[in-house]
Amino acid sequence: MIEVLLIEDDPMVRQVNTQFLQQIDGISIVGVASNGIEGMEQIHKLQPDLVLMDLFMPKQDGVETLRQIREAGLSIDVITVTAANDMKTIEKILQLGAYDYIMKPFTFERMKQTIDRYLQYKSVFKKHEEFNQNELDALIHPTRVQGHYRDALPKGLNGATLDKIIRWIGDQDELVTAVEVASGVGMARVTARRYLDYLEKQNQVEIDIQYGGVGRPVNKYRLLKK
Repeated sequence: MIEVLLIEDDPMVRQVNTQFLQQIDGISIVGVASNGIEGMEQIHKLQPDLVLMDLFMPKQDGVETLRQIREAGLSIDVITVTAANDMKTIEKILQLGAYDYIMKPFTFERMKQTIDRYLQYKSVFKKHEEFNQNELDALIHPTRVQGHYRDALPKGLNGATLDKIIRWIGDQDELVTAVEVASGVGMARVTARRYLDYLEKQNQVEIDIQYGGVGRPVNKYRLLKK
């Protein structure tokens, strides 16, 4: 369970953010704050895993708050949710190590995409003590697949889900079927087949057709190492 602190001065936006996060499994909201000064107090008190923070706030803005988090050496991730869209602010926030930058207005789907990716990110770190280059690329370059930048995904396919499938297959010791992928990742078999077909076309997985007994042969998949 990831513990989240919300720092947002607008009560209505804070309520929307809360409602969105409450719909996502694996998230627990442990506190709220209305400005950066109050936010830093809550950070030291609650020690959350993740801070979801606005930038334009009274008393102390989000840029200064993120700077203080980094200067204090706190092991906390930050996602900014803000109307700021100017290059200077975006560049500063990214330089200070924000995990993601979500612009207002935003949809639930956009928020969920970021949180799902963050949950996967944290899960990978819990499972690995060391990384090879492909594993690290998949973690920090979400638009890459096994070292190759991928083109725009076909309609209906999601980049975060694709990365999750790649990591799951890579963690298995044996070849896997579409049914096993669907069960392991948590989706319908037909959906898993669509992702596997795409990965096969991109030369990211290899199909091993296995015959045995009565009935149709079974396709099993392995991740191709680059």
